[in-house]
Amino acid sequence: MEPLTLIAGPCVIEDESTVNDTCAYLKEITEKLNINLIFKASFDKANRSSINSYRGPGLNKGLNILEKIKNKYKVKTLTDIHESYQADLTTEVVDVIQIPAFLSRQTDLLVSATKAVIKKDKIINIKKGQFLAPWDMEQVLNKIKESGLSTNSKKIWLTERGNSFGYNTLVVDFRSLVELKKFKCPVIFDATHSVQQPGGQGSCSGGQREFVAPLGRAAIAVGVDGIFMEVHPDPENAKSDGPNMVPLNRVDKILNDFLVIRNSLGNSLAVSTL
Repeated sequence: MEPLTLIAGPCVIEDESTVNDTCAYLKEITEKLNINLIFKASFDKANRSSINSYRGPGLNKGLNILEKIKNKYKVKTLTDIHESYQADLTTEVVDVIQIPAFLSRQTDLLVSATKAVIKKDKIINIKKGQFLAPWDMEQVLNKIKESGLSTNSKKIWLTERGNSFGYNTLVVDFRSLVELKKFKCPVIFDATHSVQQPGGQGSCSGGQREFVAPLGRAAIAVGVDGIFMEVHPDPENAKSDGPNMVPLNRVDKILNDFLVIRNSLGNSLAVSTL
């Protein structure tokens, strides 16, 4: 059985100190537990609720910080892009380029990201839109395959992050994870954005981080290839998505619980190789 993949880090790059401290902690824990760590942080949160919200350091400074993290801690990195021109620049630095859920059907963005991934032999992670059924991702995958990247390459990852359910909340249908696995791509469960409450606090989003661990355990039992989990040393004072991020001091316990479930089920999970 392949090691569990963990995509983790703060929602946005706030400063070098926070990013360094978070990555150092995550690397220590994941090495101890034999978990494949991919460190994530965004250089720009272009879809914040309010125009006055902190967005990040920007493309150039953000990629520079991620490159330092990658070299210092010898970890793989992930960040998201919002515009087509960012694809080539981003794949120069990170190992996984991510398409945000709101942009999961943006054809030009998908094509540019795919071409950049092929050119640099990187990975593309597509978050399923909150407005999409799991089988709707077939059309998203068709755009990527038409751009030259095969699902057999294991270079295309699909991430479930919940679906819109009424106003200002999300719900997770775990059948979606099973449906997504039918595409023969590695499937990731985003445990923190699944408990987000979009726009729930008016000028910013709310969240229910107390449900991150139980939803993550359920996804592990279904048989996901990896967990996406945003973490922060001090979520209450984070500049983005604080209410649904996990405090660093809880990460060790949560990951240990994930592994207990995963190891107990063993090969019956039929986990794909990432």
